[in-house]
Amino acid sequence: MTVRVVGPTQWVFYPALAVIAITVILATPVELFGLKLPEPVLPLVLAFAWPLIRPSMVAPAVLFGLGLFLDLFWGGTLGLWPLCLLSVYGVVLASRNLLAGQETRILFVWYATCALVAFVLAYLIVTLSTGRAPSLLSLLGQVIPTLLLFPVADWMIQRFDDGDMRFR
Repeated sequence: MTVRVVGPTQWVFYPALAVIAITVILATPVELFGLKLPEPVLPLVLAFAWPLIRPSMVAPAVLFGLGLFLDLFWGGTLGLWPLCLLSVYGVVLASRNLLAGQETRILFVWYATCALVAFVLAYLIVTLSTGRAPSLLSLLGQVIPTLLLFPVADWMIQRFDDGDMRFR
């Protein structure tokens, strides 16, 4: 029996670098048929998938860094996205035993719930810090593309969950 060792480089660092690159690409001012490119919160996919793949000390630190990157890149309230990403990570980590081995439909419901809670938290924080509520259409413009990214989270979970036999 061969043991395929999957380290943090494959399931943490490469996806984090890909998220940064895709976020920068999607922020380019390109319009197609009068529509701009979507700006999903890509690290939410990682915040959902990583605790299900393997609990780690590295993943929350990388999520914190990705959240700070989003805050600085989008010019938002500093600390907003690290808080939202780490709250999703914490909720999924706490319910890891319940979610392990569940069907894709159940995982999608959890992903959608976690994403919506993160966006509500972000909406409330932005409303309190600026004194006015952000546009609901802009919020939906981020929520819907983020929800549509669930197949990426599911692929990561399926790909890396059994990647290292030592953690079974």
